Amino acid sequence: MDYKKPTEVVALMIQSGTDKGRLNTTDLFVRGTLSGMLLGIGTTLAVTAGIQTGIPLAGALLFPICFVVVVLMGLELVTGSFALLPAAYFHKTLPMPVMLRNLAIVYGANLFGALVYALLFWASVTSFGQTHASPLIPALVKIATAKTVGYGQLGAAGIATAFTKGILCNWMVTMGVVLALTTSSAIGKILAAWIPVFMFFAQGFEHAVVNMFVIPEGMLLGAPVGVSDWWFYNQIPVTLGNIAGALLFTAAALYITYGRRKRQEPPMAQEEPKLAEAIFREPHVA
Repeated sequence: MDYKKPTEVVALMIQSGTDKGRLNTTDLFVRGTLSGMLLGIGTTLAVTAGIQTGIPLAGALLFPICFVVVVLMGLELVTGSFALLPAAYFHKTLPMPVMLRNLAIVYGANLFGALVYALLFWASVTSFGQTHASPLIPALVKIATAKTVGYGQLGAAGIATAFTKGILCNWMVTMGVVLALTTSSAIGKILAAWIPVFMFFAQGFEHAVVNMFVIPEGMLLGAPVGVSDWWFYNQIPVTLGNIAGALLFTAAALYITYGRRKRQEPPMAQEEPKLAEAIFREPHVA
């Protein structure tokens, strides 16, 4: 019963982007670090589920748990901010320098959190490098290799593929952020955020913050991937794709159709309801 219409949702996007622009550096960094760690733990949960069940779709069903925690706790995830902050900028409630500062801090914080979780997970899954028996290890190595060297083997086509998958991914991720604004109930937010994130993960699209964890983790576990492979073949094109998907298909598209001040209706369209109202107020003569 608390469903909000699209025009209300876009107004909330603008307000959310404006509010995020007012956050100080400490808040942005702490909330961004937690988000990076949470997406890492969601990724290992998804890989674990896929291995244990033999059904990759099981992992896709579970991965959105981490995203739901981020949404419900109001944490900072740069991929979501790629839509919310531009919406506020379009509405002239957020200056460009403030937007760029916010995105840079949150991106760095997400990366820091992802790397912290990568180290913690490496310690837990290998007993600080003493054992390598976990079935998660070859799975994560394979993922990291496919996301970097796999694209690199295709040359420019591989980089373009990573960029395209980044677009498709963050269109869905930002729709998860937006759909969570359609309701104020906790269960409503959980379901609304869950659906688009499940859609991106199940299809193997590319998410910059997930890759901040899974590629370094694969490297720690022995993947034949260098730092330059990580950034050139994946992190940079995927980040640019995530920006494009959020900016074009969520922020700009929704703002154009729901966020701009609508043109006034033609005079006749405005007068007819008033005329009808006046007629019904007139006393009927027998």
